[in-house]
Amino acid sequence: MALNNLPAALQSVIQTGFLEHQFGLPLKAKLGFRAIADREPFTANIGETITKTRTGLLPAVTTAMSPAANSDITSGLTPQNYSIEQYVLSIAQYAANMQLNIVTQKVAIADLYLRNAYTLGEQAFRSVDTLAQQTLFNTYMGGNTRVRTTLGAPAVTISVDDIRGFQNTLNSAGQVVAISVSNPVNVVVGSNTYSLTGSAADGSNVSTAPGGISGTLTFSGNVTVADGTALNAVVSAVAPYVVRPSLTSNNTMVATTAAISAANCINNGKLTMGMVLNAKATMAANGVPVVDATGMYHLYIDPLQATGLYSDPAFQQFFRGQVTTEEYRRGVIAELLGVRVEETNLNPVQNLAGVGLVRRGLLVGQGALVEGQFTNEAYSEALATVDKDEMITIIEGIAHVTREPLDALKQVVTQTWSYIGGFVVPTDTTTTSATIPTANSSAAKRGVLLESL
Repeated sequence: MALNNLPAALQSVIQTGFLEHQFGLPLKAKLGFRAIADREPFTANIGETITKTRTGLLPAVTTAMSPAANSDITSGLTPQNYSIEQYVLSIAQYAANMQLNIVTQKVAIADLYLRNAYTLGEQAFRSVDTLAQQTLFNTYMGGNTRVRTTLGAPAVTISVDDIRGFQNTLNSAGQVVAISVSNPVNVVVGSNTYSLTGSAADGSNVSTAPGGISGTLTFSGNVTVADGTALNAVVSAVAPYVVRPSLTSNNTMVATTAAISAANCINNGKLTMGMVLNAKATMAANGVPVVDATGMYHLYIDPLQATGLYSDPAFQQFFRGQVTTEEYRRGVIAELLGVRVEETNLNPVQNLAGVGLVRRGLLVGQGALVEGQFTNEAYSEALATVDKDEMITIIEGIAHVTREPLDALKQVVTQTWSYIGGFVVPTDTTTTSATIPTANSSAAKRGVLLESL
């Protein structure tokens, strides 16, 4: 209904479709993965990769020296050597831009230049955070998959949903090498262990796992039909640890919701306090340090997975009668069992046939992720030979560049962001039960995946 009482013949002079003089903000991603990364500076003129070396611990000495052995220049001691492992830190360039016609800007409803700068900045930070997220989940979802197609007869090659974690291993010198006949890895397929000698992507990539790569695994001997049946678990001996809401003896992925329930399901497959405590205990048992900034482990979890805790009987009992707690007043869990909960909407969600939506949180400690970042000095040196434009600003390692109009009418301004860097998840294979008795066999020990419905 019109708010004016002018005669009908004059009402058309009242503007009813005028545009609002501002832009509404879009929905935003909740970032945070990059914050966990240890930053390693990349200076100019050192190439595109750096091979980092990490040393292991020496075993504890629990045997007393024999007085009889202390009789020569060695004092009866045998020189020791610690083991080493290496990982490769690579950088690449990522960039995007927008163009703005300054004449169009003058007739627009708001300041397009500032809006473009804001939008590009948000895209830049979300892109870099997504790179960090993908690097973490590519590693911690690796080495743990399912048979995709049932074998018709015993064979050395099986088809699997995801070959991540089955492509590389560390040789005796601690160097990253491809899995091969000379560098095999033990893998449990179904109920038995086989020696993996190779893997290959199938090219079509029909993997159902977020970021997954479907393909084949080849072993040194035949896999039985019983083990090579579709949906059977395939788990590497050095796979990252995964916590699931079931009490199966080997903690493997089950194929259906009914199977989850049959496996003594807890909390209807939702996240539980017990799962968080299990993940935290595993990290502590591996000797993983807490995050320096908070003194806690950090759990990256999506808001819907976090709500599963409210239906967990243990969680309810823990907060029973405490109606003033922030957890129930605000519906946000900030700290739990010495774990800082970081809510994010960037975690991958998998729609698994027979199960439904599978959600994954990731608990990490200090050193779980390393970022190679092009330094400000490297940017300056790279640009010094061709351009000393002052319209370049670098914020958190991301360059924001404004280029003056170069077109014939000198009307089109270009705004660009550029990030030169990369992420890698280092391993801790040198930490074994020989040095820390409670350590497990996972290669990547500084994170634990929490998988639930």
